[in-house]
Amino acid sequence: MSKQIGLFFGSFNPIHVGHLIIANHMAHYTSLDEVWFVVSPQNPFKEKKSLANMYDRLEMVSLAIQNSDRLRASDIEFNLPQPSYTIDTLVHLKERYPDYDFSLIMGEDNLASFQKWKNADIILRDYKILVYPRPAYDAGELANHPSVTRTETPQMELSSTAIRKAIQARQSVQFMTPDAVIEFIDKKGLYSR
Repeated sequence: MSKQIGLFFGSFNPIHVGHLIIANHMAHYTSLDEVWFVVSPQNPFKEKKSLANMYDRLEMVSLAIQNSDRLRASDIEFNLPQPSYTIDTLVHLKERYPDYDFSLIMGEDNLASFQKWKNADIILRDYKILVYPRPAYDAGELANHPSVTRTETPQMELSSTAIRKAIQARQSVQFMTPDAVIEFIDKKGLYSR
């Protein structure tokens, strides 16, 4: 049987405990063998100027998951054309790892706007989508699609934006992200301006 890999795409700007809880839940409570954090150099729906350097974000993910045997950091999109489109990354991964089965991990908020994605119909046809709940979001008409599975992932209201704002205001972010990530942010002076 081929290895089941869940792809958790994101800016991870920075990674936080909410991301880690979602990934760990998917790796241990679904049919997935591993979850890969796919660090996006540039999300087509986000402003690039607000992002920390992609290598710094990859390093923060690596630091956050260093003690996990089922979570991986992936820089697969770093060498692909930008902005990154999920369908292009999926095609590239399938060529590179033909024996792996890939699934997408996304929040209900992303599923609600999924039809706007490049080649959304092909992704739905060829890949499974594991959805984690997001309070106050309606997954929309795709919630009942045969390729979509809603999981019972624990919910947490925490965002990278809130962490960046707290750092800028010189407030504590302890327990919002792993200590190793906080040390890296402090050392690099990230998000303080």
